[in-house]
Amino acid sequence: MAEKKIKKDTVGEKPAKNAEKPAKSTEKTVKAPKKEAKAAKPVEKEINIPTRLAELYKKEITPLLMKKFNYKSIMQVPILHKIVVNMGVGAAVSDAKLIEEAAKELETITGQKPSIRKAKKAISNFKLREGLSIGCMVTLRKERMYEFMDRLLNIALPRVRDFRGLSDKSFDGRGNYTLGIKEQIIFPEINVDKINKILGMDITFVTTAPNDNEAYELLQAFGVPFRKKEIKSA
Repeated sequence: MAEKKIKKDTVGEKPAKNAEKPAKSTEKTVKAPKKEAKAAKPVEKEINIPTRLAELYKKEITPLLMKKFNYKSIMQVPILHKIVVNMGVGAAVSDAKLIEEAAKELETITGQKPSIRKAKKAISNFKLREGLSIGCMVTLRKERMYEFMDRLLNIALPRVRDFRGLSDKSFDGRGNYTLGIKEQIIFPEINVDKINKILGMDITFVTTAPNDNEAYELLQAFGVPFRKKEIKSA
């Protein structure tokens, strides 16, 4: 009889153990409060101030070209797409520090960090090895392009010695014009006392004009001081 009682007691204890299990499960379901999401930092928007030449193009140059070439749509009017400034440093073959100085000067002039250009082929006559840095280049667009063009036409070019205007024979037949400058010191941003070597540069105006005649009229409307017009109309 005693053994039966013990068994009954043990059987009666099982539900009590099972009753504890739901309590444990309820503890697991309790989740810790979520951390408060960090407040997002306000994104600073860049304020693009329209430059003088950009406003000139919209208000004066566009109507002038539409009337002159009888464009049917405003989308046909050629625009200045970009300006490429290239500075070759051939002396960097013997002195590698010159390329660093040229890059700093080009960055000072344009306000944009240039890319270093390297030789694609080795030329033994010029002691040039493949992969050697021999120049730097900057591509300007939008506001920086117009701002650089404004400084070039109104400040830098008038400082050239015996300046008599630019030749109109440097068009490439596709509406692009290239200007060569012999000295970088014509830009007032360059301190002449800190210059170790006089370097030149090529400035290319890339337009969407289909021919040189329309590109000539576009650049002349911007104020590019051409000597005289010798381009034949297409």
